[in-house]
Amino acid sequence: MRIPAHSVCTAIRDDIVTGIHERGGRLTEEVLARRYGVSRVPVREALRTLEAEGFVVTRRHAGACVAEPTEQEAADVLDMRMLLEPLGAARAAQRRTEAHLKVLRGLVRLGQERARRGNSEDLRSLGGWFHETLAQASGSPSLTSMLTQLRHKIAWMYTVQAPPNPVECWAEHGAIVDAVARGDGERARAVTAVHTERATAAHRLRLPGAAERVRTSQHAVNTPGVRH
Repeated sequence: MRIPAHSVCTAIRDDIVTGIHERGGRLTEEVLARRYGVSRVPVREALRTLEAEGFVVTRRHAGACVAEPTEQEAADVLDMRMLLEPLGAARAAQRRTEAHLKVLRGLVRLGQERARRGNSEDLRSLGGWFHETLAQASGSPSLTSMLTQLRHKIAWMYTVQAPPNPVECWAEHGAIVDAVARGDGERARAVTAVHTERATAAHRLRLPGAAERVRTSQHAVNTPGVRH
């Protein structure tokens, strides 16, 4: 395939998250350049960015490889989201625009409708858009970027089971939007904290292959990591 040079980082990250590039596997510039239809320069830049994000590590005699997160690192990713999602909601209550509210309310209406129908695939996408929009409504590009990176990390490290009661889940989304619309930062923070904590129970570590390769030994994975 051929993609724009500026999209190489996103493409490689997506292929890591979906398992096309396996954990521990080598990432050779020449092979990646051929795969994505670009020169080696944007591939090299993408690998540096992905190393800073923690998806890639550089090993002696092997070069760039897909990182292999430990169980502790995976747990830390969920803990970080537990802290940052409520903060983002509190900020959104103070900084959201009418455009943000319109999108959030529309997503809640769709989500509640789909939840009553039991359409789980639609709900997964709508939930992602809801949390992405809520983060953008925080008015903090750095916080939005961190939450986006955490979502990528969680999608890579975990499988997420559908909530046992999707109607209740979307009622919580609605309560978050109500608090944000009223400008009640503390309420938005509290409701989001409860929602995020409940969502944690649906996450299961991805175990590549029959043998458990999410290692418990300390390993140089570079950074952060998120949830629904």
